Amino acid sequence: MNINDFDYYLPEDKIAQTPLKNRSDSKLLVLDRKTKEINHEVFYNIINYLNKGDVLVLNNTKVIPARLIGEKEDTHAHIELLLLKDLGDNKWECLSRPQKRLHINTIVSFGNGILKARIDEIFDEGIVNVTLIYDGILVEILDKLGEMPLPPYIHEKLNDKNRYQTVYAKVEGSAAAPTAGLHFTTDLLEKLKQKGVTITFVTLHVGLGTFRPVQEENILDHKMHSEYYEMSKETSNILNLAKKEKRRIISVGTTSCRTLETIYGKYNEFKECAGTTDIFIYPGYEFKAIDGLITNFHLPKSTLIMLVSAFASKDIILNAYKEAIKNDYRFFSFGDAMFIK
Repeated sequence: MNINDFDYYLPEDKIAQTPLKNRSDSKLLVLDRKTKEINHEVFYNIINYLNKGDVLVLNNTKVIPARLIGEKEDTHAHIELLLLKDLGDNKWECLSRPQKRLHINTIVSFGNGILKARIDEIFDEGIVNVTLIYDGILVEILDKLGEMPLPPYIHEKLNDKNRYQTVYAKVEGSAAAPTAGLHFTTDLLEKLKQKGVTITFVTLHVGLGTFRPVQEENILDHKMHSEYYEMSKETSNILNLAKKEKRRIISVGTTSCRTLETIYGKYNEFKECAGTTDIFIYPGYEFKAIDGLITNFHLPKSTLIMLVSAFASKDIILNAYKEAIKNDYRFFSFGDAMFIK
């Protein structure tokens, strides 16, 4: 499969630069993957497309201010680190820029030495493993020194950090937001519960696996980066019962989807567990866990557009994207949503 099969033209003015004032006022494209029918809606009307007994699975990961800008202690050269994955014992996997200035045992200082990072290992494509050196509580230090790691296609300053968090964000550790969930408000979630929709959570800390671009011409040569996930006993019980009773399981976002498909593919059921996943879903994949997907509009040639193309077919998805562009939808992280049923 060629990377260019998943390309499409997007005018730059369709890339959302800021979030809407009200989260659930975004547009919603409803796509029936069997009939190919498309309906144009407002996101808060998702309630009309979800039924009593449906299970909605959300990713409750919380984005940390993971972007750190500092300097080498010896030369004062400018260095940027993006914290990707907590490896334990104050060791972190990071994306570095510019990597060529870093060597083993280089010390990078942030905030006049409030936080330091010692380079332990250097890998390809900007990846480094570091040991963080600090006094106090890391989360508080990151709140003080770090910036929200907005994607490079967003050029506007984010005035409210909470707008790059879901309203249900709970478990700290993500380097990016699970953006399909940004459309939900606490009020909308409450109305869904009142309708009889069951809401449950998984955790997947979004890292390089989700947003790393595909550079190989043959997508089968692309290697996914692993990301940490976990599922609770309560969630596994809810999902197993839904499967048994043939009720719909609807994933909010590709991160929730990848978590559910990883676990069900491994155990042939849902199970209380934690681990890492590098699952790569592209056309030809047989979905085992989910029946519906709420997602945003994704970058051309990305693993995310490949995942949604696997769920609905490449031709159906690319046609839906054309319709979205024609109808002035906003794309990517702060953009509009799609419900594939």
